[in-house]
Amino acid sequence: MTDQERFRPPIELVRRGLDVLGAGVALVALSPVLAIAALAIRVTMGSPVLFHEVRAGRGGEPFELLKFRTMRPLRDGETIPESDAQRITRVGRLLRASSVDELPSLVNVLRGEMGLVGPRPLPVRYVERFSPEQARRLEVAPGLTGWAQVNGRNSTSWAERFALDVWYVDHRSMRLDLHIIALTLRGVVTRAGISHEGHATMPEFQGAPGKVTSTDRSVTG
Repeated sequence: MTDQERFRPPIELVRRGLDVLGAGVALVALSPVLAIAALAIRVTMGSPVLFHEVRAGRGGEPFELLKFRTMRPLRDGETIPESDAQRITRVGRLLRASSVDELPSLVNVLRGEMGLVGPRPLPVRYVERFSPEQARRLEVAPGLTGWAQVNGRNSTSWAERFALDVWYVDHRSMRLDLHIIALTLRGVVTRAGISHEGHATMPEFQGAPGKVTSTDRSVTG
């Protein structure tokens, strides 16, 4: 147990307990869905069944996010993320539309890398592109769903999404989390905001206005 875990406030211990309980129950209850999804991916796309990507957790700490694979491999001449929309398979579209592709992330919740509710984890390379205000989203653990997810999901702009994330950090409570979970279940049924216009999910976040990243410096310097 780390010092941070040992001196965690009581409300955080309760939240963590509910995260573990919720993730555990969901994994057991949805095991038939997980098995069917894994089999469908294996038959139509081959191995691997799971998609692994390093994402930024609380405080920007990297962790390996688990999701079901929804895209075929890159072909010659294709690049990421420009070809993403063309690479999503029929099975992959169904998994994304139903949010089943996110279910393996319940394992990340059990590991303590994520919570059930929080800002969605983004690629580690985005961290240095955040403005100080946007970086406040890293003050809490990322979540399987979040305030931005139930308020437009991927149909919003990056600025809107980060503003929603920071609002959640400032107003975080058990009551709000339960409200977000209820809205998430409704959103899964309506399949709203799955993708940004013209993209498989969201366009690449290039950085806050005026923010200079190491990539920018390497190009211009």
